[in-house]
Amino acid sequence: ISCWNALQSLLSSMKQACEILTRDPEGGAARIPFETFSFLYSYLATIDGEISKTETKVFLLEIKEQADKYSGMVLIRHF
Repeated sequence: ISCWNALQSLLSSMKQACEILTRDPEGGAARIPFETFSFLYSYLATIDGEISKTETKVFLLEIKEQADKYSGMVLIRHF
C-alpha cells in the first residue's frame, strides 16, 4: 500500500509540475515535453525511494508512447 501511496503522491506532484511548466493557456491540456516530464518523474521517483527503477522505466515507456502521438508532448490525461 505504501508504494501505491507513493505513486499517487508522485503523480499528483507531476500534475502540478505540468500545470506550472506548460505554455498552454490556463485550463488547457497542460502539455510539457516528454524529456522534461521524464527528467522530473525520474528525479522525484529516485528521491521517494519506494518506486523501483523498473517501475519507473515501464511507466515512462508507456508515457512516451502516448507523447509520441502528440508531437512528443505529455498531457495530464496520459497519466
